[in-house]
Amino acid sequence: MRFSLGCEIGYDIAEQSTLIFNIEAMNGGRQDVISENLQITPFIQADYNIAEDTGNRYRRLIVNPCQLTLRYDAEVELRPLHAMPDVIDEVPVSQLPLDILPYLNPSRYCPSDQLARFAARQFGHMEPGHNRVTTICNWIHEEVDYISGASDTSTTAADTFSMRAGVCRDFAHLGITFCRALGIPARFASCYAWQLEPQDFHAVFEAYLGDRWYLFDATRMAALDGLVRIGCGRDAADTAFSTIYGNVNPLAMRVWIKALNADPTQEWTTEAVSLAKD
Repeated sequence: MRFSLGCEIGYDIAEQSTLIFNIEAMNGGRQDVISENLQITPFIQADYNIAEDTGNRYRRLIVNPCQLTLRYDAEVELRPLHAMPDVIDEVPVSQLPLDILPYLNPSRYCPSDQLARFAARQFGHMEPGHNRVTTICNWIHEEVDYISGASDTSTTAADTFSMRAGVCRDFAHLGITFCRALGIPARFASCYAWQLEPQDFHAVFEAYLGDRWYLFDATRMAALDGLVRIGCGRDAADTAFSTIYGNVNPLAMRVWIKALNADPTQEWTTEAVSLAKD
């Protein structure tokens, strides 16, 4: 499947500030960037870096007072792996690749140690595997209300569990937290999401099962095989689309994604979906 996607973001810069952006689609695995263009107005030379461990792509700008606009356009092809959930097992910690182990640990927004007893009581009796993670997503979807403005940048998964309300990043954080509490490595993923309405940057999570990362979306708001990943990390702190140091006021933001060779009415897959490299 091929997608045309992008975003346009504006800021009012009141004093010299440093801004770090993570808005460009990841390139690798089963996700290929066919073409892309990043416009910065007024033009400012940006430092560029690709994180070795995740593939996240960062741009750092040092900006003097002005009105700044970034526009990113790209064409991306997805070649998602589809698999039957029933045959995808969890991996014992003793057999996990060493570079996956950090995704078992509590992190800033995912205090898995605080929710471990509930996770064990609610999900611990289930047969390990992909279907158990799907059950976690079902529980979040049924028990947590999606309410814009119900959370902020300080809200953790423990807060969401208590309030039973949040937005996509909170749903993802709670899914990650439950997985880690059960010994399933899990990480946060930001993305452009086909069929998401209204369009915005979207947050999902990935769980490491079998021999790869599989996608999960507890909000049920977008198609798993229409998620174009931007960044991944321990939680939202690692994948913010912008990180600002200075006196900066956000202006208008617009996000879009369009399928170029798919039927927009097609049903979402019920199979397991992965964009990880083979």
